[in-house]
Amino acid sequence: MGLQCGIVGLPNVGKSTLFNALSNAKAEAANYPFCTIEPNVGVITVPDERLEILETLVHPEKVLPTVIEFVDIAGLVKGASKGEGLGNKFLANIREVDAIVHVVRCFEDPNVVHVAGKVDPVADKEIIDTELQLKDVESVDKKIQRIEKIARSGDAKAKKELTTLQEYKTHLESGKSARSLNIPEEDKKAIEDIQLLTAKPVIYVANVEEASVLKGNKYVEMLKNAVKEENAEVIIVCAAIEAQIAELTDKEERAMFLAEYGLTDSGLNKLIKASYSLLNLITYFTAGVKEVRAWTIKKGWKAPQAAGVIHTDFEKGFIKAEVIKLSDYQQYKSEVACREAGKVAIEGKEYLVKDGDIMHFRFNV
Repeated sequence: MGLQCGIVGLPNVGKSTLFNALSNAKAEAANYPFCTIEPNVGVITVPDERLEILETLVHPEKVLPTVIEFVDIAGLVKGASKGEGLGNKFLANIREVDAIVHVVRCFEDPNVVHVAGKVDPVADKEIIDTELQLKDVESVDKKIQRIEKIARSGDAKAKKELTTLQEYKTHLESGKSARSLNIPEEDKKAIEDIQLLTAKPVIYVANVEEASVLKGNKYVEMLKNAVKEENAEVIIVCAAIEAQIAELTDKEERAMFLAEYGLTDSGLNKLIKASYSLLNLITYFTAGVKEVRAWTIKKGWKAPQAAGVIHTDFEKGFIKAEVIKLSDYQQYKSEVACREAGKVAIEGKEYLVKDGDIMHFRFNV
């Protein structure tokens, strides 16, 4: 599954520094707006301790983790929805991603220019929100114009769709994002084809100075308070620390470095895991001597759909799935031992795949 998270925010909030720490695709980090002219894409592995467990048990030739793409999108400015700065281009880039990682500056540094002249995470957030909302109003208006005639002709489906679109327009014009409109899931189909920017799920990243990486600061609290009604996660990250961690290749060195700051995991690992969760994704595994591999699927998928991410033939000719729980694999140490202990479940087409399942598919095409 090709999954993308777009990193957005005002200029000079630490987006490119964060992106550089996330991936080897180095974006140019500079102390001025628009240093990232084209969106940079980094393919990032999703950290998963279960892969390490399977690797020690199976001893495969290779281990393939699941991945997620992060896109570093250049800083938006006030007026972007009307084409200010490089607004139209970057708003189009945001439209293509599955989720938004909104980086907000929560640190003071006289050496790093703030586009508004002062640190105010709530105002910064609102600038981005407003630009995305204004662009969404444009999209909704265009669709309303398209279906009004059909609705006036008496078409029941068009009438219902028009009512929903008008609800979205009112909501957006009141300064609220589309994702916070509480309507039935069925009605949300009215906006599927126009891909509203503010309907995308979001994670807020509070970029702090080193001293605030554990508990945050007053700016983080301001941000949390501002987003509490959005039911969105706020992750505290110090991009400067993450940049240093990214330079360490030795696992023990990284652990020691994190311990110096009182951390058990990097902020970026938390961000990657949170992004994966935000998109309602789970992981299942295939395990053999050739390879141990993690596969990404949507939560709620049945066994044939899960098999289809390996190859479409697996889904078309699905017969059954053999499923082992990781805890059983750990206890019995091998697939053979799990079979002998009766710990291999035979599941059919209606089986809902669980996060962490170890699966082997039988198919016939």
